[in-house]
Amino acid sequence: MIRSEMGPGSPSLRSVARDDNPGRQEESSMRLWDDPRVVRGMTAQLEMRQQRLGAGDRPLGWKVGFGAPALLERFKISGPLVGFLTQNARVDPGGTVSFAGWAKPVAEPEVAVHIGRDLAGGSDHSAAAAAIAGISPAIELVDLNEPPEDVERILSHNIYQRRVVFGGPSPARTGSASDGLTCRIIRPSAESARTTDPQANTGPWIDIVRHVADVLAAFGERLRAGEIVITGSVVPPLMLEPDEQDMAFALDPVGTVSVRFRRT
Repeated sequence: MIRSEMGPGSPSLRSVARDDNPGRQEESSMRLWDDPRVVRGMTAQLEMRQQRLGAGDRPLGWKVGFGAPALLERFKISGPLVGFLTQNARVDPGGTVSFAGWAKPVAEPEVAVHIGRDLAGGSDHSAAAAAIAGISPAIELVDLNEPPEDVERILSHNIYQRRVVFGGPSPARTGSASDGLTCRIIRPSAESARTTDPQANTGPWIDIVRHVADVLAAFGERLRAGEIVITGSVVPPLMLEPDEQDMAFALDPVGTVSVRFRRT
């Protein structure tokens, strides 16, 4: 995998947590894509992606993980880790996912950002905002089959990614504004969590999109129109109980997505 050098003006996220004055945001002394652990992990991950695409799978988009401030500090990284999504991982809304062979299923209710135009690495805030066609609710399902202890290994295994459920192929709401949104998690038939700040646990979606574009550019890839970026769990990830059969994520008033589970 050929790595590209980002320009000196490219942002290096210490954290995607918000700051009213971006100029005061603390930055790591090392950009994420310069971290040797990330270089090795991303190289292995993108080689795996190419193998899957070569075997007939199709690109879907990208994901971020381990972006909460405490996790950035724990792993000594300057921004969220980036993984990939492909069509074979996609589940129709209301569909059923088998956990046969999974070690520890985890659900992450997330906001999906739909990319409306290509975004190059090093793009500024306004360019990233203009590249966002809209948002919709999503549920990512991961298998925490080993403790998350090593950045290289986490990346090389695509950040535990297994399945992803979207509410539909198109944005449910245009633009990137989060005003007036309420997130509700329903499991199994009652509301178990809610937040009126869907970016509190992840950081601003525009910053995440810029970050993904920067990381991809550093490794010879590009964030493209038509792709979807899932931006991280709006609440702490949900460990699924053995008897759970379904869950839903409502991004009010935008839309709701749901998924069913079976253990065989």
